Amino acid sequence: MNGAIPRGVSLQAIQVPVRAKLDDVSRAMATIVSSEMPLVGQVSAHLLAMRGKLFRPTLLLLSSQVEDAPEDQAVTLAAALELIHLATLVHDDAVDHSALRRGMPTVNALFSHQISVIMGDFLYSTALTHLVGLGDLQALQALTRASTEMTLGEMRQLAVTEPLRFTESEYYDLIRSKTASLMRTACELGALSGARSHCEALGDFGENLGMAFQITDDLLDYREVKETTGKPSGLDLREHKVTLPLIHALREMSPASRKEVERLFEREAVTDDEIAAVVQIVADSGGFEYARQRGEEFAERAYDALSDLPDTVARRSLSASISYVMERHS
Repeated sequence: MNGAIPRGVSLQAIQVPVRAKLDDVSRAMATIVSSEMPLVGQVSAHLLAMRGKLFRPTLLLLSSQVEDAPEDQAVTLAAALELIHLATLVHDDAVDHSALRRGMPTVNALFSHQISVIMGDFLYSTALTHLVGLGDLQALQALTRASTEMTLGEMRQLAVTEPLRFTESEYYDLIRSKTASLMRTACELGALSGARSHCEALGDFGENLGMAFQITDDLLDYREVKETTGKPSGLDLREHKVTLPLIHALREMSPASRKEVERLFEREAVTDDEIAAVVQIVADSGGFEYARQRGEEFAERAYDALSDLPDTVARRSLSASISYVMERHS
């Protein structure tokens, strides 16, 4: 592929070629989770209202159009994929006892912890039931494989008993399972519904994009500040989660700084000032720059994976999605 990764591209611009299809995906999601049981209907309505920007369905639909081919099943596949993504978020919120997601109450906060767990199961089962109806075994295998990988990723994270010994290799394994596997599957499903000869290349693109996405997300967690205090939010640090900026910083910081980090991880409740101090240590130890460089490396791999695809509008939008992932600020 000639040229550089495009810069400064909005998600809305990337979605232009598939805008109408994305509206169809939203309608299909509502149809799939519709139920005569009032409680299920209430929870489903809340979930559909708090769904995100449909980034994964966007990748799927664009992947299905890289040869300008028909993509009859793409909308149904995209709806099932996004419902499974929603199911993982519902379960994550239940595990973490999170009260908010995207500025709205989580299912466990608005309803109950039990309903949250069961609703996540419902989303999984109804999405997979809909896929079975398509009769596409390859698509079903791809999505169930991703679901298993994400579940194992969550278990891998919960099994960490000494966070500060978490290695860079273990971190990559974790984010490959929890984030990159579903983005890979999104692109593979798109290929299966419109560009089968490019399935492997699109899968590699999706996986590397997912790795870059999560690294950037983890870096943003350190750099975002609370509007109320102007201090770093540091949500991962508050939850004692070790991500790439800290993993690298631990290798470079002084013994005194490491002691300060250890003290933070020993406490259940920490102050904004303590978070800010550790964020500064991570920055001074090169953690931000290191994570940015690693994210850029995965972004370049994603870009390279598209090199042999036809020069279509869809491929150009997929290329632009790399810029969106690397440059987003929220």
